[in-house]
Amino acid sequence: MEEIHAKHEFAPIVDENTKILILGSFPSVKSRENQFYYGHPQNRFWKLLSSLLEYPLPMTIEEKKEMLKKRRIGVWDVIESCDITGSSDSSIRNVVPAKIPELLQEYKIRAIFANGKLAEKLYKKYIYPQTGMKITALPSTSPANAAYSLSRLEDCWKVILPYLDDTREGEAS
Repeated sequence: MEEIHAKHEFAPIVDENTKILILGSFPSVKSRENQFYYGHPQNRFWKLLSSLLEYPLPMTIEEKKEMLKKRRIGVWDVIESCDITGSSDSSIRNVVPAKIPELLQEYKIRAIFANGKLAEKLYKKYIYPQTGMKITALPSTSPANAAYSLSRLEDCWKVILPYLDDTREGEAS
């Protein structure tokens, strides 16, 4: 497989009710083909969120968007464009970061979480110096992260739940 210059071609999922932002690094080949996040059939992102949120497993892009919006979760990636070979995170070069600082100015995001170490590393390098907003790294839901079972991922990822609680900060639902 050869290296290509790839551009992120689908929008962040975020609105005025979004409480947390989950950032990946860059869409996989399958996600780029599907034009939506976590499109590889073995990626556990949707299954994990469905279980954590006690929400029916979304199958279509519209169902996935609906679950995210109803539960006030935003999703985007740190990289707007880069040189990449296939879906290999280790091959990523010539990064152009996404416009996350602008997004954070527009929306009242409470917390940012990284889906994997690379997203955390890239955020700290390109975005944190501009925003000063911390990111919490969570284990990747990628099939490449076989060391983590779904239940082990759930144990780690449940840290997002308090940020989604409507009673925090005196807000009404």
